[in-house]
Amino acid sequence: MSLSIVMKQVTKSFKGEGVETKALSNVSIEFKAGEFVSVAGSSGSGKSTLLSLIGTLDQSTSGEILYDSVNVNKLSQKQLADFRFANIGFIFQQFHLIPTMTSLENVMAPLFSRKVPYDKKERAQELLKKVGLGDKLNSLPSQLSGGQQQRVAIARALIHEPKWLLADEPTGNLDTATGDIIFSTLSALNKEKGCGVIFVTHDPALAAKADRMIEMKDGIIIADREGMHP
Repeated sequence: MSLSIVMKQVTKSFKGEGVETKALSNVSIEFKAGEFVSVAGSSGSGKSTLLSLIGTLDQSTSGEILYDSVNVNKLSQKQLADFRFANIGFIFQQFHLIPTMTSLENVMAPLFSRKVPYDKKERAQELLKKVGLGDKLNSLPSQLSGGQQQRVAIARALIHEPKWLLADEPTGNLDTATGDIIFSTLSALNKEKGCGVIFVTHDPALAAKADRMIEMKDGIIIADREGMHP
């Protein structure tokens, strides 16, 4: 079952040295199940904060975030962990692979403490083949290029078949050609698996390739329009 996401008047504030800063200010937006969405804006616009709140890695100061009828702000830490595992996959700019683990082990890592009704190793192998790394199962991160490491991270994010894939600057550390490969991989997964994708980028040209483009500035959404996703 896929999920829609609704944010209702969401504000996120940070306090430091007696000064309160609003990273997000009264944001209301809906993401339909299976959408392919980009969130663009300059540094400090609030785009990464938006993604962190959607992904339940952080909690809003006020407002509601609903996955269908589930208000994630009201879940306990244990419930949130279970909810994330069932519904959300993350891809980060820095990859966050474990250096002493092979590609296969890194992809399997989210399942190490979980009981699942499928063979963990088989699924990890299938995913690595799907992202073009079937010949790198036993390679360590240090033996892989940046683009290959990011594709391992994508496979890891998909290991539990999430409803939403959230990517924070997934091509930010990569050259343009490799970044295009990563984008194409995300696009194909969206089409083939029906997995919703929300990716943050500072690159307007990349943002325009999504189905839908959100533009942010100073913690608010200033544009929400169609992209050019083929």
